[in-house]
Amino acid sequence: MSIAELYKDQEIFVTGATGFVGKALIEKLLRSCPKLSRIYVLMRPKKGIDIEDRLQQQWETKLYDRLRQEQPDSRSKLVAIAGDVEQLGLGISPPDLERLKNVTIVYHSAASVRFDDHLRAAILMNTRGTHELVKIALGWRKLRAFVHVSTTYSNPSVLEVEEKVYPPIADWRTTIKLAETYDEETLDIFNLKYGNFQPNTYTFTKSLAEQVVNEYRDRLPVFIFRPSIVVSTIEEPMPGWADNFNGPTGLLVACGVGILRSQNCDPHVVADFVPADIVARTLVTSVFKFVKESEVKVKEKSDDLYVVNCATANISPITMGEVIEIGKTYIRENPFEKTLWLPGGSITMCPVLHFIRFITQHLLMAAVVDTLLRLYNEKPFLMKLQRRIFAAFSALQVFAMTEWHFKNDNFKALHKIVPQNEVSTFGFMQHANLNYVDFFQHGIRGAKEFLLKESPESSSSARFRMKIFYVLDYLFRAIAYSFILRLAYRFLVSLW
Repeated sequence: MSIAELYKDQEIFVTGATGFVGKALIEKLLRSCPKLSRIYVLMRPKKGIDIEDRLQQQWETKLYDRLRQEQPDSRSKLVAIAGDVEQLGLGISPPDLERLKNVTIVYHSAASVRFDDHLRAAILMNTRGTHELVKIALGWRKLRAFVHVSTTYSNPSVLEVEEKVYPPIADWRTTIKLAETYDEETLDIFNLKYGNFQPNTYTFTKSLAEQVVNEYRDRLPVFIFRPSIVVSTIEEPMPGWADNFNGPTGLLVACGVGILRSQNCDPHVVADFVPADIVARTLVTSVFKFVKESEVKVKEKSDDLYVVNCATANISPITMGEVIEIGKTYIRENPFEKTLWLPGGSITMCPVLHFIRFITQHLLMAAVVDTLLRLYNEKPFLMKLQRRIFAAFSALQVFAMTEWHFKNDNFKALHKIVPQNEVSTFGFMQHANLNYVDFFQHGIRGAKEFLLKESPESSSSARFRMKIFYVLDYLFRAIAYSFILRLAYRFLVSLW
């Protein structure tokens, strides 16, 4: 049986369909498994827009251009289901539950990926939401596979992460009860202690969600899929597609527009990035492998939960310092239209040096720009943006200074089971050994097109502005260095 044939006539339920991974997964399923029956996507009305309109808006984005051209009728296979992962029973109505009774495959990718969420909100979304879906899935008699999308960083205290479930940090049932009982402020007081000093509420609640899934492994055909840092696509449906500023994309954009000049980070840390289209391919192939081997596993009576670490650092390593240098080089060649200053800056392991740079190059620059905006009767924004950047990178500090190693034998084995005639469609090892120069060039072009809504190629005015910034940057540096040398000279003279 081919992979595409396994999905024939299957009814698939996807949570997190409006998220980065969910969008890429849905596009891949519809385009590469055209005989599937339908995909139900859990959505909640947002800002006065009902779920049908939200689904249609997503369908009309550039991500689905290729799919609309090749299979224009595939839109009819997408069915929106009203609901909310934070609610009991996921907020799904009885009539919609009846529509879902024949679901055969579940992809649970809904989660709050904000690292600075309050503990209560993160528990209800990431941990209780998983339990609510599990309880619903117990009633789906035709279910063949339940994929819980977790993260390789769900056990951040473990630096050598194997493809297995680790001992619990806390009892997930008690944690859910606490979130249902106490208010946000009370739980935040006990956050660090109760969470065993986890880096943030995201990793803590995702770890508990894995415990939920593990406890139901004998009652559901369930397994855990852990992607590392998901970044822009490498090949399909187009290179460089992304829908958010998370991870290195946000870092490069902030550097590219000139507002990020310093970061407290270890330049030698090997980061683990995995392109979104590789994640989508392996999500599809992991179900294929799991379903094919399910009968064998029953016969063997294996007690171990199947876990896939979707990580590529041991296949194609790159350091944070190399990411910054590649980004600065290419952004200067193909600058953003909204650039405020020459792309540059650097990373340092010294927190004191970073703090000095942050005051002098971030806050002072923000104060000057916002003052000029006020003089021209424009709304100031840079100081507020710098505060957000500072808060975001503070939450990510441990990830910028720590190197993890993810065992990924199960991940690499997925490529081996892909039928030969489907390697170009579902295989991924041919893309896993990334040429990072080409990859980040596509990523920056994608950020310009999909995130900043600019042309992928810079305009002549943007290139001319970059030349002006070169001159001004060197001029200001010369003035600053001469001022520092003069102060140093006067200080030395006073000592004599």
